[in-house]
Amino acid sequence: MRIIDPSAVTRPESVHNTKERSEFRNFEVGVESRVRSTYAAMHRYQTYEFVQAKRDEWLKLDRTQMTILEALDLLNELVDESDPDIDLPNIVHAFQTAEKIRETHPERDWFHLVGLIHDLGKVMALWGEPQWATVGDTFPVGCAFSNKCVFAEQFEANPDSKDSQYRYESAPPPPLSIAISRISTKYGVYEPRCGLNNVVMSWGHDEYLYSVLVGNGCTIPPEGLSMVRFHSFYPWHSAGAYEYLMNDEDEKMLEYVREFNEFDLYTKCPNLPDIDELKPYYQSLIDKYCPGKLRF
Repeated sequence: MRIIDPSAVTRPESVHNTKERSEFRNFEVGVESRVRSTYAAMHRYQTYEFVQAKRDEWLKLDRTQMTILEALDLLNELVDESDPDIDLPNIVHAFQTAEKIRETHPERDWFHLVGLIHDLGKVMALWGEPQWATVGDTFPVGCAFSNKCVFAEQFEANPDSKDSQYRYESAPPPPLSIAISRISTKYGVYEPRCGLNNVVMSWGHDEYLYSVLVGNGCTIPPEGLSMVRFHSFYPWHSAGAYEYLMNDEDEKMLEYVREFNEFDLYTKCPNLPDIDELKPYYQSLIDKYCPGKLRF
């Protein structure tokens, strides 16, 4: 299998933003109603029970089979309703992210591929899943909702916030000698430092794509899989929430997820990459790490 040298591929001008960093992810000033309403539905309906049902529905990976590029082409039809920064088809954002990573880390080809495919799970929205169960920031379910989540006040409408096991974060954690399976306002159904791999996250494109990659035996390194799985977990990687659920492995992976976020967030701009020119290089990476048709 021949892997194309990144330096040998013609690509558009470097991604360039005219926005200041502080202007990204502004959910307070002038946020569009579509963004607020998407989060309102997400925070109301994403309960522990709902997520378990969605995992049962989607993680069989029996919906269809297609290649990575075929799935990526579908994102031409999707504009993320939760994104306050830009209104462009998601495929544009995919190539913008990947290209900036390639420019910065030319030697880490798996990282380039992660940049390209990280939002691929959003194809669920094209197959009937509402965007509030596909896009946007993710958060754990089955434990207290953090007030560091975007629009955290909306969780008051979530039935789990009234449940004694999942109550909204307000009280101090119980002594460790108390069984955590009992009523707890912080840990809910989890143990302290149980590890994020043992936490049920709100349903969305992160967990879906992660499961697709693992379920199809893709060989992206663990660091890349963590980027895929947790890149939308902003309360954790950007606000420091839910650290009490982390284990030692999560401490290591947090560095990689934060690095990925720099490219995911700050490459959003109106400049359009030449996707047709770029596809041969990325196809070579797909052939290396995620070849053939995958089960979705």
